[in-house]
Amino acid sequence: MAQCMQSARRAVARGAAVLALAALGATVAATTVCAQAFPTRPVQIVAPFTAGGDADLAARALASVLPRYLNGQSAIVVNRTGASGAIGSEAVARATPDGYTLLLARVGSQAVLPAMANKLGYKWNDFTFLGLLELNPYVCMVRADSPIRTFADLVATIRKNPNKLSYSTAGFGTVHEMGPQMMFDLYKLGKDAAVQVPFKGGGDAAIAILSGQVDFGCGNLGPANPQIQAGKLRALMVTLPERYKDIPEVPTAREIGAQAMERIVGWSALFGPPGMSKEQIAFWGNVLAQVAKDPEWVRATEKIGSVPRILSPADTANFVREQVETYERIGKAFGIVLTP
Repeated sequence: MAQCMQSARRAVARGAAVLALAALGATVAATTVCAQAFPTRPVQIVAPFTAGGDADLAARALASVLPRYLNGQSAIVVNRTGASGAIGSEAVARATPDGYTLLLARVGSQAVLPAMANKLGYKWNDFTFLGLLELNPYVCMVRADSPIRTFADLVATIRKNPNKLSYSTAGFGTVHEMGPQMMFDLYKLGKDAAVQVPFKGGGDAAIAILSGQVDFGCGNLGPANPQIQAGKLRALMVTLPERYKDIPEVPTAREIGAQAMERIVGWSALFGPPGMSKEQIAFWGNVLAQVAKDPEWVRATEKIGSVPRILSPADTANFVREQVETYERIGKAFGIVLTP
């Protein structure tokens, strides 16, 4: 696209030498040609976590509607897993910045790891920010038949049985770990109040609670929502400022006196490799602005338990910066250093 726009500018310059009106016509024609020229082949969206997890679900919801905004070209989701999302993220950070390889960015791999990892192959801003996609209600949960019925019960049980209960996460350094760590600090339970059992993704972490492999877990609502709706998992609280429509009976962190937990929230965004052109950024920003109004995408996003919230590329950069600063503060306060 960059070469296309360079040619367009040369065409405009030649037109301007004739007369201004011709230049305007050349600009419109060149812009139309460039819009038609991209994409000419399928776009790849790298989801850095396993199938069934938050990144995968968000990527597939987006990919399902993108062809109507990409001249009919498809968007293919590729799961490149490992190292708490770092492997897939680094692959995109090193990709050619042509707009064909993008990253389904997640809070764990794009905010938590860059804020807390001492050895990482990329920095939080080693990407081109294209747009925030959604927020994920963050819940703490247990199996439905657990004797733990409220968040207060969970805190009390951990206090009475230090380092005995276990909780599942999508890997060290993910947002799944940050919620319990925040809880341990908030209630003065100690950093190692319960035993973390890491899995490869959010879907696996939710299954571990359901199967009784662990006692509880905190994570994004999406992968666990079907089991919560079916009455097989019990959500104890949600970190949104207001109760979430899918689980209206579940209190917010603020309602139970744990407002600090609101700082832990999941999100998905679309990033590209560093060095993408202004034209590419504008193109993808425009595509996502259209996706935000797409009823099919809105329904699919809400169905997986997320809140649609598409932001512009500039607003996305500011949002991610604030998230990184939040986790830097948490890391320093709790002495957390991560190794992906």
